[in-house]
Parts: sequence; C-alpha cells; structure tokens
Amino acid sequence: MRKKTAILMTTVVAACGSFSLFPITALAISTNDVTSTVNNLLSSGNGSNQIINTFLLLTLLSVAPILLVMTTSFTRIIMVLSFARSALGTQQNPPNQVLIGLALFLTFFTMKPVYTDIYQEAIVPYNKQEITQKQVFDRSENRIKLFMYKQTRSKDIQLFLDASKDKHHYKTYKKIPMTVVTPAFIISELRTAFSIGFLLFIPFLIIDMVVSSILMSMGMVMLSPVMISLPFKILLFVMVDGWYLLVESLIRSFY
Repeated sequence: MRKKTAILMTTVVAACGSFSLFPITALAISTNDVTSTVNNLLSSGNGSNQIINTFLLLTLLSVAPILLVMTTSFTRIIMVLSFARSALGTQQNPPNQVLIGLALFLTFFTMKPVYTDIYQEAIVPYNKQEITQKQVFDRSENRIKLFMYKQTRSKDIQLFLDASKDKHHYKTYKKIPMTVVTPAFIISELRTAFSIGFLLFIPFLIIDMVVSSILMSMGMVMLSPVMISLPFKILLFVMVDGWYLLVESLIRSFY
C-alpha cells in the first residue's frame, strides 16, 4: 500500500510538472485520460516500473547540480580559484571552463570519502535487502550532514535556529534539521572563501603598488601600471608553484 501511495504521489508530481511546462497540452488531456494513465502506472507490470524509474532519474538529475553546489566543497573551491584569477589580473585566463572543470574534479576528490561511506553504509546493505529505503536516506543524509557540520561554524547554525524560532537544544548533529545545516554551511563556506581570497590578493597588491610607485617616480604616468605588473605577478605565481600551493591548501582545508 505504501509503495502504491509513493508511486501515485510521484506520478501526480510528474503530471503537475508536465502541466506547468506544457499548459496547452495539459488542457487538452481529459480527466479520464489522467485516471487511465495513473491506473496503468500502478499496475505491477515491468513497463510501469521502468516509467517510474525514469521519472525518479529525471528528478534526480534536475536537482543534482543544486546539491553539488550547495552541499559539497564546490562553493569554496570555485570561489577561491576565481579570486586567484582576479588577483593575477589575467581577466579570462584561465577560462571559466577550465576553472569549473578543475573545481569539479577537486570536488569529486574531496568528497570521495563521504560518498564512499554512503555507498558502503547505505547502498550496499540496501542492495542486499538488509535495510529499508528510509534507512538508506537517513544514513546518506547523516553522512552528508556530518561533512557539512564539520565545516560550519556553530554561530552560523545558531543564526538559522534563532531565525526559525527553534528553541530546541540539539545534542548531536544528526538531530539538526537539514534546512538549518545547509544554509549555515553555505555562509560558512563563503566566509572561508573570502578569507582565503584576501590572503591571495596581498602579495599581488604589493607588486601593483611597487610598480605604480616606480612608474610615478619616473614620470611615466601615461603607462598603465596593470600592464607592467602583470608579467611580474605571473612570474611570481609560477616561481612559487602557485597552482600546487593553492590546490594543496584547498584540499587540506577540508581535512
């Protein structure tokens, strides 16, 4: 009964989504057609299972980018890489595609222990029919919540608890609602990324100030200091092996 109820709810949600995307087509569908479709989906045939699985897969794919950005290390990594490019003053080098690709692979690397634990603690037992679907979601949520909780300041968590007027004192991170942990994790990541970005700008700012002072003392006020300082900033970044140090610092900041 619960399975049929879940299937019915999924079908209704998918139908509503289709109606919102295609209003003209939705108006053309009669009530009898909708009822017939729902009854066919609730049947025990293999075709209905494939249709439901397709709906679930499409739903998962639609929310996967949001989950990747909001509940993983992607936010901090992409922001720090963007700050590094801005500090160098190279404008569009490296290109956005390169930065996003590097951020994605670093995200997969840093999140590998989390997803490995989810696979071993939730997916494998479920495939062996040792746990239920609810336990799968609970174990997966708790593991992701643990990762976010370690990177989140208690001050940020308390902010959203106070904003939601939640006076309950949670003893463990498992009891804290996901709607509280996620936004707290995001603003903590933003703060950390901006702190790293500030440190990245300092050495390059010094180079800009030195070059600007030299040009002004020589009376070359018409020459752009940014154009002159750019090769020196790139040279400094290469000499100290900047990309290695930057990626190493990012990876170590999560452990």
